[in-house]
Amino acid sequence: MPASPSTARAINDRLALRLLQQEGPLTAGQLKQLTGLSRPTVADLVERLTDAGLIAVVGEAGEQRRGPNAKVYGIIADRAHLAALDVRTEGVAVAVADLVGRVLAEASAPIDGETGTGPAVEQAVALVERAVKEAGADRLHTVGIGAPGLIDPASGELRDSSGLPEWHRRLVAALQERLPETRVSVENETNLAAVAEQRDGAARDRDTFVLLWLGHGTGAAVVLDGALRRGASGGTGEIGFLPVPGTSALPTATDCEGGFHSLASAAAVVDLAARCGVPAAAGRPASAGGALRAAVGLVRDAAAGNTAPGAAFLDALADRLAVGVASVAAILDPGCVVLGGEVGQAGGAGLAARVAERLARMTPLPTEVRATTLGGGAVLRGALLTARDRAQEQLFTSPERPLPERSLPQRSLPQRPLP
Repeated sequence: MPASPSTARAINDRLALRLLQQEGPLTAGQLKQLTGLSRPTVADLVERLTDAGLIAVVGEAGEQRRGPNAKVYGIIADRAHLAALDVRTEGVAVAVADLVGRVLAEASAPIDGETGTGPAVEQAVALVERAVKEAGADRLHTVGIGAPGLIDPASGELRDSSGLPEWHRRLVAALQERLPETRVSVENETNLAAVAEQRDGAARDRDTFVLLWLGHGTGAAVVLDGALRRGASGGTGEIGFLPVPGTSALPTATDCEGGFHSLASAAAVVDLAARCGVPAAAGRPASAGGALRAAVGLVRDAAAGNTAPGAAFLDALADRLAVGVASVAAILDPGCVVLGGEVGQAGGAGLAARVAERLARMTPLPTEVRATTLGGGAVLRGALLTARDRAQEQLFTSPERPLPERSLPQRSLPQRPLP
């Protein structure tokens, strides 16, 4: 059925705004060329978006051009401010950005494991408030949070999970209470990392892939046909619980020890290095953060050829990772697996090549293995991208003519705008 005039205007407005987001400031003539819309239609949408306070003239195309067609229009970046949080077991990182995603302030702080729930929440909220002040923002429109654990599909909240700090769950409610006019949402950290890898990282050319997160713990994010898959209970990608050979026990409903986690967590990587004779791996760091830092250093040194038994260590690590990747390939056939997280970044192309070589012997399904280009920073980047999308979705759609999300996919522009 043909679209109504109001729906057609909404589609065209959103198309123009997405182009201004992706391409930067444009003239009306450039908008006409990129959208295929008629000159009067472009003039009308420019007027509507200007009146709505979404775009403004930011310059002129050149000295040789005069008149309305020479004006360059851009999104008003300070129309809204956003914040992204990467919540870890032992700390939190924050980024504050404007509506086009330009980062204005960043901050991070450790939160000691002995800190009580209330003080830990207050530390995290205070960090956000300081970053907002440093960014010069009056208020936040949207906050996106990445955290470990399962997200309840019905409520959108973090589920109570053993082994994770209670302050993680309390933080979302505390931010919403402290910032009542702000939209606050939380997403699994590995899912957000996959969003970032697909938009800005190693999977930019893939609509179907799996991100294998290798950090303090393990996780996976599944993207099929351009859509992030969360599962019936929000547990898609909980690969740490995957029963695998090479462990001393089976995982349980409350403990992933005995699953793939036992082979590929940061602590397991440190232990493996010691078994392979890497001298610096003797002894296990006491804290989760210490184990991750040690694992990253060991893998990075081995990948750089800085340790004598480094090649044997990387080979052994690739043997372990290939077990998990082969299981994923057998079920999903994603065609591409990205080794993400801090450990995946430390291993780089060398570790990815080792895993790919073993995978080719374990499965008939062709599966490319790539190293992350974003590493641990992918979670914060994904949270910021998601917050920007949600803010723009609200601001770029007039309440009088709401537009369904599916009408304008975030990763592609419609081929036939409505005249």
